[in-house]
Amino acid sequence: MLVTTTNNLEGKTIEQYYGIVVGEAVMGANVFKDIFASIRDIVGGRSGSYEQELTKARKIAFMELTDEARLMGGNAVIGVDIDYEVVGPKGSMLMVSICGTAVKYRED
Repeated sequence: MLVTTTNNLEGKTIEQYYGIVVGEAVMGANVFKDIFASIRDIVGGRSGSYEQELTKARKIAFMELTDEARLMGGNAVIGVDIDYEVVGPKGSMLMVSICGTAVKYRED
């Protein structure tokens, strides 16, 4: 499955537009990660545990996006936009939302 942020596919012809597809993943951040992340904020450095959760959420969201496009008959998703948000009480959850347009293309 071809996935791109562009609105066209160079060297390919889009034959069919199927519509908007979305993939979302919400991951909870636990107390221990919060404690270590706040320590990192004070002393500096990267928070590996949060980065791992964001990576996991992004992969899940991309999988949902491409699965939805495949079910519609598409072989690509164009115009992809990725958003990261903190949600839930006191910002305790991390959300990744990815959307784009499912299309069917052919090689020129």
